[in-house]
Amino acid sequence: MANRLSKIVTRTGDDGTTGLSSGERIGKNSVRVAAMGDVDELNSAIGVLLCEQLPRNIRDALTDIQHDLFDLGGELSLPGHSLVSAAQVLRLESLIELLNGDLPSLREFVLPGGTRAAALAHVARTVCRRAERTLATLADEQSLPPLPLQYLNRLSDLLFVLARVCNRVDGNGDVLWQQGRNRS
Repeated sequence: MANRLSKIVTRTGDDGTTGLSSGERIGKNSVRVAAMGDVDELNSAIGVLLCEQLPRNIRDALTDIQHDLFDLGGELSLPGHSLVSAAQVLRLESLIELLNGDLPSLREFVLPGGTRAAALAHVARTVCRRAERTLATLADEQSLPPLPLQYLNRLSDLLFVLARVCNRVDGNGDVLWQQGRNRS
């Protein structure tokens, strides 16, 4: 494989534009660049979560997801090109079903927290939801394939389930919302 990043400082973005994989230059304040940045931030949040002690199956799943997010970023950087597949979305759905099957049913909303790993999974989930909103805004402006939005929607669900799994693995339960707790 040829070197992709032989020169880091290029100065080509000094005018407030960035280059897409097609060679086209667009404003760094465009919705497409915001979506790319949100996906990149999500990948970084998952990288921080991977610094925690996690079961091997979760670690492997998160590493696969990081690769998927690079596919999604690549798709965003080359308009009209599809890299996210239905198989990637289905893989997330299967993982959600598998991991959620061992968790108790919820009757209350879950507060972000518990263990550090669970809290980091919740942070990644909220970044994922932001990336999903930004991608939905881009889809309102431009024609996009449906799979990237589906992928992010499933991923945010998976990150919620992973937060619950992290709390359970460490012997803690979910931190549940107590409606009206501080009213009086």
